[in-house]
This record gives sequence, structure tokens and C-alpha cells, in this order.
Amino acid sequence: FEPLDSTWDNLHSGGMFISDDNKIYFRDETNKDIYINSPADNQLEIYASGGITAPLQPAFLAYKTTAQSNIAVGSDVTVTWNTEPFDQGGDFASNVFTAPVAGKYQLQVSLRLDNVDSAANYYVIGILTSNRSYYAILDPGQFAGDVSYWEMTTSTLADMDASDTAYVIVNQATGTAQTDIDGQSGSATYFSGHLAC
Repeated sequence: FEPLDSTWDNLHSGGMFISDDNKIYFRDETNKDIYINSPADNQLEIYASGGITAPLQPAFLAYKTTAQSNIAVGSDVTVTWNTEPFDQGGDFASNVFTAPVAGKYQLQVSLRLDNVDSAANYYVIGILTSNRSYYAILDPGQFAGDVSYWEMTTSTLADMDASDTAYVIVNQATGTAQTDIDGQSGSATYFSGHLAC
């Protein structure tokens, strides 16, 4: 490190500097990318274009390619996921995301429900975390008849401690066990999240 002093503005080459109040400054006069890394991986990448990425930041996307048919009535049904386009950090397994560090996590889910029963009192979908749960509700009794398909979504910025978990449920209250959670490729059924801060 070089000390930061009055010569800062006269420097013509890049470098890392520590100010008198112990702030670390990076300067790059050659328009190059900057990498902050551990011995094994880059942990922060600052590009000359202004873009910033954190390749080890927890992030995942999971979706279904097969349906869950005729879901049970009157109880929470855990939604299963069988495809992961990405799982940065390897924190998603067995339908559950496990927070690797404490922080605020942006989580969102979208479920396409097929054969929605208009006789059901309600449908609820939820993201259940160790600290609290987040729900969306649908009253199908307003429909003139059963609905071929309906998309339900919810999202949240969830506070999670290290090792806290998050997973998705759906609950149909009363009616007939005829509703499917759609699993077509490219459907509206997915679960994703990332560490926001």
C-alpha cells in the first residue's frame, strides 16, 4: 500500500492507497478491470465499463419440468423443483434454499396452477423461512366455474440468519383434489432468490 496524501491528484498510474483515516482507495488510470480475490476465486470484479459483479454472491433459480398432480386438500404441500439453471454457491438442495450467511435475501416464486377448483374456499402459496412466512391468497369462489390455469406469485425481502432455510408451499382449502402445479418447460412455475445486502 502507498499512503494517500496531497500527491493523490498528481498520480498518473493506478494503485491502492490508504488514507490517514484508514479508508482504502483504488485508482486506475489505465482503464483496466479491478479484481478483489481470495487465493482461489475473484470475490468482487469491477469493470472498466462501470459494471460490478460478485461471482460468489449466493443466487439461485429453480423450476419444474414435471407437474405435481392433484395436490392434497387442506394441508401445506411442499413444491418440488427438479431443474436448477444456476445455483451460485451451491445453497439450494432438496427443494430448500439454505442461507450461507446472515443478510437480507430477495426471494420470489411464481406458480401456475392448473384445474383450479372454484369450489375451494381459497388457495394460498407461501415462501416459508425460518424467521417468518410470506403468503399470497386467491379466492376462486368468484369464478363462474373451474379455471383451466391461474398464476399465483409472491415475493419478499426476507431477513435470514446463516443456516436459515426457505421453501415454497401451496395450500388448497376445501374442494376437490384436482389441481396440478404445472411443470411444463418454460412455464410460469419457478423459485429464485439472491443475497441482496
